[in-house]
Amino acid sequence: MKPTLLILAAGLGSRYGSLKQIEPVGPGGEAIIDYSVYDAIRAGFGKVVFVIKKEIEADFRNSLLRRFENRIETGYVFQELDMLPEGYALPADRVKPWGTAHAIMVSEKAIDTPFAAINADDYYGYQAFREMQKFLSSSGNQTDYCMIGYKLANTLSEHGTVSRGVCDIDEDDFLISVTELTKIQRKNSRIVYYENGEPLPLPEDSTVSMNIWGFTETVFSQIRERFSSFLDKNINDPGAEYFIPTLIDQLIKEKEARVKVQRCNASWFGITYREDKDAARKSILKKIENGDYPEKLWL
Repeated sequence: MKPTLLILAAGLGSRYGSLKQIEPVGPGGEAIIDYSVYDAIRAGFGKVVFVIKKEIEADFRNSLLRRFENRIETGYVFQELDMLPEGYALPADRVKPWGTAHAIMVSEKAIDTPFAAINADDYYGYQAFREMQKFLSSSGNQTDYCMIGYKLANTLSEHGTVSRGVCDIDEDDFLISVTELTKIQRKNSRIVYYENGEPLPLPEDSTVSMNIWGFTETVFSQIRERFSSFLDKNINDPGAEYFIPTLIDQLIKEKEARVKVQRCNASWFGITYREDKDAARKSILKKIENGDYPEKLWL
């Protein structure tokens, strides 16, 4: 059975200021999502499922989904604030999504195969999807998961700071831990992140997570259990979110899962800031010139 691609597209991009998930960057009006789906089809994925907010459903269906719904099986689910386990009530002041692990949790009914989860607004490259497809199609252990790791120097934005999950990996390429660091940027020829206002150095070749993870269906029950514990502690904190790296760290420490790290040499690009859009367009045009993609994907 072919694996599924789950695309997390429910965020509205507060720093960017619009629906960056469907911003055109390709010469035929393609968004970054288009290139992810195209690469996933080439790599051997059999279905794509999107996590969206209900309020963008019409734009999503009219401007994006119809491009490839005849080329691969598609589906979508909603991530809404009130999608909580039984016994929990939505706080009146909650406006922020519950995080990427919650986005995976709400997709359970739409997925019945091993699957990869990715961000909608990040470009990962064909190599990442191919490595992930091979892992998901061959792993026999229900609690063996996968992460595609990128070189930190290949994942920065020229227009502002970024957040990255910096990975500690053992000699067999299994993940030991992933630490979410914020405000990472290149400054004076060094890569630094900020802690208590102080710049601290990071090695250029640090392996980082770009939120491309591979799971079996076992992960849904694992998330439900731990999301309830998260709510017990954080439900009244309007800014608290339950992220995939947090889940992964818990599973590793509790010996409930192993995560194989497959390294990828590709350069990431995405639209974190409005100024990133021109850089993304130039990157796509260069890849078209190199023969990586046709000029118009879906003709």
